[in-house]
Amino acid sequence: IMVEDNSTFAPEFFLLGFTSQEDLQVICFVLFLAIYVVSLVGNLGVITLIRIDSCLHTPMYFFLSHLSLLDACYSSTIIPQALLNFLVKRKAISFMRCAAQLFSFATCATAECYVLAAMAYDRYVAICNPLLYPVVMSRRLCIGMLMTVLVYATGFLTSLVHTVLAGRLAFCQARSINHFFCELPALLHLSCSSTRPNHILQVCSAEFNIVGSILVILTSYACILYTVLRMPSAGRRLKVFSTCTSHLAAVTIFYMPGLVTYMLPSKARLQDEEKLVSIFYTAVTPLLNPLVYSLRNREVKGALRRLWGRSLFPHVP
Repeated sequence: IMVEDNSTFAPEFFLLGFTSQEDLQVICFVLFLAIYVVSLVGNLGVITLIRIDSCLHTPMYFFLSHLSLLDACYSSTIIPQALLNFLVKRKAISFMRCAAQLFSFATCATAECYVLAAMAYDRYVAICNPLLYPVVMSRRLCIGMLMTVLVYATGFLTSLVHTVLAGRLAFCQARSINHFFCELPALLHLSCSSTRPNHILQVCSAEFNIVGSILVILTSYACILYTVLRMPSAGRRLKVFSTCTSHLAAVTIFYMPGLVTYMLPSKARLQDEEKLVSIFYTAVTPLLNPLVYSLRNREVKGALRRLWGRSLFPHVP
């Protein structure tokens, strides 16, 4: 990232974080460390469980393993730096590290939009066309959906453009970022040059990625709701729709903060509010997703019981 400081190149930014009070920083460190450890163990545990249990080798859990991978990646991109800053007085981050953090976070967050949309489509096919589900949602199709431009490549390219445009900004003497990581809106607040192209790209990419994936999700659930309401038995309706609750919870806790941060005009938001909202999709979402899918999912709980049984009685067939 190129920065101007009275025509002198300055090699770093400073992250202000949440507070300058040392006692509160210790509390924040312990809290963030606990959240990070639990979320990392939970997401890696979900990936491992899906990998080793053959009963979970289905399209839905294939998507879930990618969701857990993305959660683990972007929380690891942000939280370790935040933990370090809670312990040191000089909360500096180099320009290259800031750019890498911005790029990695945007890539993972964009890709997660499409994974959640793919999971909604999977639920649509499973409920609305159950007889065709094995054919439509073949493993080959799942791999194709995730490895095409619509997922990782789209996240990579979108994030690359954001990072390159941010690198063209001038920051003059203002190098203190009022945030706990290098998020794009916080960098745009800091710049002393025109950020209009950056804001236009931010809104356009948010509309394309966030709103586009939300439309896929809403369309899928509209069809699901129509199918469920046509079922004659109330018990059957409840049982079928309950298979969607984990995904709906994941969608809600991921999209709501993102819409507030990237879709609302910057003048309608306070920077301190942005920091609090950012906690949800950088720390809370990676923490809750594995809990939601393990505590509310009978198949995952069954896989956990089988794994626990094999560890206690390894020689029992």
